Amino acid sequence: MKPAEPAHANRVGAELQLRGFIDKFDAKNQGVIRAVRKALRKRLRGANELVYDNYNFFVIGYSPTERPSDSIVSLAAGANGVGLSFPYCGSRLPDPHKLLLGSGTQNRFIRLESAAVLARPEVEELIVAAVRLGKAALSAKGKGKLIIRSVSAKQRPRRK
Repeated sequence: MKPAEPAHANRVGAELQLRGFIDKFDAKNQGVIRAVRKALRKRLRGANELVYDNYNFFVIGYSPTERPSDSIVSLAAGANGVGLSFPYCGSRLPDPHKLLLGSGTQNRFIRLESAAVLARPEVEELIVAAVRLGKAALSAKGKGKLIIRSVSAKQRPRRK
């Protein structure tokens, strides 16, 4: 029987895999993805990062649990740019500044030219509202796990 790997080894392996996913994008989008991830990790300290490198998009969901349906926000990236998605509560968010895009039954999103967009007061209001609407509370202490949830063998190009 093989001994279990220490938790930090799993985190290091997941970080390396995540770096490879991000490296598929052009330099500009790589920078935006990394900066937005850093800002969201700081803003949502207790959240788990649920990573999907799917056919259409690269996504990191920020969830207080390991369940995707509990995600508060998601960083979503494709060849055309990066967005902040409110996957399960977007249609219920108050949006007096008319920032949210999309018309689905649940999801809404905003485009992110840079991580600086997250610091805008009207965007922070959306994030605060999404946290309040969340199915589960974020942990007040500690930091969440990085979990690679799925990787599609076939993917759309990540660069234009």
